[in-house]
Amino acid sequence: MELLFRPYQASDRTAITKIIREVWHYDDLCHADAAQKLANTFLDSCLTHQTYTQVAVADGTPVGVIMGKNNRTHRCPLSLRFHFWASILALALSKEGRTVSKIFSKVNSIYQELLARCTTDYQGELAFFAVSPAHHGKGIGKALFEHLKSYMQSQNIKDFYLFTDTSCNYGFYEHAGMIRRQEKPHTFLISARKKEMFFFLYDFHDAV
Repeated sequence: MELLFRPYQASDRTAITKIIREVWHYDDLCHADAAQKLANTFLDSCLTHQTYTQVAVADGTPVGVIMGKNNRTHRCPLSLRFHFWASILALALSKEGRTVSKIFSKVNSIYQELLARCTTDYQGELAFFAVSPAHHGKGIGKALFEHLKSYMQSQNIKDFYLFTDTSCNYGFYEHAGMIRRQEKPHTFLISARKKEMFFFLYDFHDAV
């Protein structure tokens, strides 16, 4: 397998939204069209909250991505905001899209509550991190995380955080040296079925 790392490119969108749908099981929440629109919205949201991107490309195909943010220097370009607003509008045009967007909004409000509980003045954020399930266990996630740590060190960022939940491999972050600082349970009603999840805030302190 030929593996390389480079910044995110617009041509990565199809592969990255596919990874988002697989990792967060969007197709279990709604039909394919709404799942794709939700993945587009999630990706565009992440792109508005980053100052650093790195994509893992295996044999020419993006298989993982990580995005970080320097909170002190972050300024979102208008073009990225426009794409995010357009994605939200596309999602809101259908009833199913509006339903899943409410879940998206609720998750975001939970994350903001977790952050508000923290007393640390975080200088950075791990804004987005995902690896294709087909490429788990190959060291790609670890390599992407090391790239992000190097970026944070280059920016003199000692403390950064991330949000995650029980739908993801959150144990990875503990193995990577991050510490769980906050958590909150929440039960969603999805297709007349209750689904209980836990949401977490982890952080990383670089003492070097």
